[in-house]
Amino acid sequence: MTSASIKRTMASILAGLLVATAPGISVAASLAGQEGNKRFPPFLPNTQKAPCTKAYKAYVAASGHSAYATTPYSRQISLYIICGAKLNAPSQQVAEAAAMKSCQAWVDRHRVSTGGRCEVAASK
Repeated sequence: MTSASIKRTMASILAGLLVATAPGISVAASLAGQEGNKRFPPFLPNTQKAPCTKAYKAYVAASGHSAYATTPYSRQISLYIICGAKLNAPSQQVAEAAAMKSCQAWVDRHRVSTGGRCEVAASK
């Protein structure tokens, strides 16, 4: 084989590999402003100063993988809700685990009964 034919063969192989791997390449997009995967609609107090309202708005505004966990709200059982959030984590799974840990730590620390355990309400 000559040098020119080797170069053409290598160029063909590289072009084929590029075409084969191109669908797997995606542009990194910001997650800011997205609600992500909503598992259930979180109850948010009407006031903007409420800690859980602030935490949820920060979760939506976060540009990276984030999660928002909260206790379920029932008018008959709960007088309040407890929440936790993890913003801009390395992955969605890490964010979910950290949000759950944050929420549950608050429940355990203050020994409150809310009618349920913390659950991930939304993650992205």
